[in-house]
Amino acid sequence: MIKRVFLFIVTNLAVMITISIVLNILGVQPYLSRQGINYNSLMVFCLVWGFGGALISLAMSRVSAKWMMGVKVLQAGSAGQHEGLVQMVHNLARGAGLSTMPEVGVYESPEVNAFATGPTKNRSLVAFSSGLLKTMGPKEIEGVAAHEVAHIQNGDMVTMTLLQGVVNAFVMFFARVIAFTISRNVREESQAMVQFMTVLALDILLGILGSMVVMWFSRHREFKADAGAATLAGSNSMIAALQGLQRLYGRGADAEQHASLSTMKISGKQGRFGGLFSSHPPLEERIARLQRA
Repeated sequence: MIKRVFLFIVTNLAVMITISIVLNILGVQPYLSRQGINYNSLMVFCLVWGFGGALISLAMSRVSAKWMMGVKVLQAGSAGQHEGLVQMVHNLARGAGLSTMPEVGVYESPEVNAFATGPTKNRSLVAFSSGLLKTMGPKEIEGVAAHEVAHIQNGDMVTMTLLQGVVNAFVMFFARVIAFTISRNVREESQAMVQFMTVLALDILLGILGSMVVMWFSRHREFKADAGAATLAGSNSMIAALQGLQRLYGRGADAEQHASLSTMKISGKQGRFGGLFSSHPPLEERIARLQRA
C-alpha cells in the first residue's frame, strides 16, 4: 500500500514538472491580465494540461502497472505452470494480427480480474490476477484473454487517452472562461477569491459531466472488445467468461469482494442514473448481445 501511494505521488509530480517545462518551452504566457483573458494562451494552457497528464500516464502505463500491481512478467518457454497461459495469449495476439506479442503477466490478488495496458499495440501487457486463474476454467480464461487482446487490437488504450485529453481540455477551458465572467460582476477585492472558488466548483461539475461522455465511450468499447473476443476465441468462450463472472457476482457474500473488477467489471446493480458513470455495461446485456450475434 505504501509503495502504491509513493508511486502515485512520484508519478503525479513527474507529470506536473514535465507539463510545466513544456509550457515554459512553448513560451505560454499567463492567460489572465488586467485587460481580461488571452484566449490563445488559455487554449494552449488547457490543451497542454488536458492532454499532458493523460499522455504521460499512457506512456508510463505498462511500467506503472508492473510496479503498482506487482505484476510478474512471464517469459515464453520458462513460464512454468503458466506456460499455457502465455501461449494462449500469444496465439490470440497472432490471430488478431499483432506484429509484436504482448507481455503476459500474473499478479497476486484475490480479485477475479484481468487487464490490458500499454502505450501502443507493440508495447502492451496483458495481466491476470491469481484469483482469476484459480477460479475460472480454461474456456473462461480464454474468453477473458481474448477480450483483453481485442482491447489491444482496437487500440482502446490510446483512444481512451485521447478522449480523456479532449474532455480535460474542454473542462478546463470553459471552467475558466465562465469563472472569469462571473468574477467580473463582484467587487474588485473579491474577484480573485470568487474566480478561484468558481473554477474549483466548475472543474468538479464539468468534470463529472465530462466523465459521463468518457464512460459512455468506455461501455461502447467493451461491447466492441466482446465482439472481437468472440471472433478470436469463439463466442462460446466469451459468453462462458461473462457467465463465470455472473456466477461469482451472484454468490452474495462474494459480491462486495468482486465489486470492482477493472476490466471485466462488475459494479453491482445500478439504477439508470448510476449506469451513466459505469465504465462497463451490465453483464446481462453483454451476454445478450453476444447471443444475438
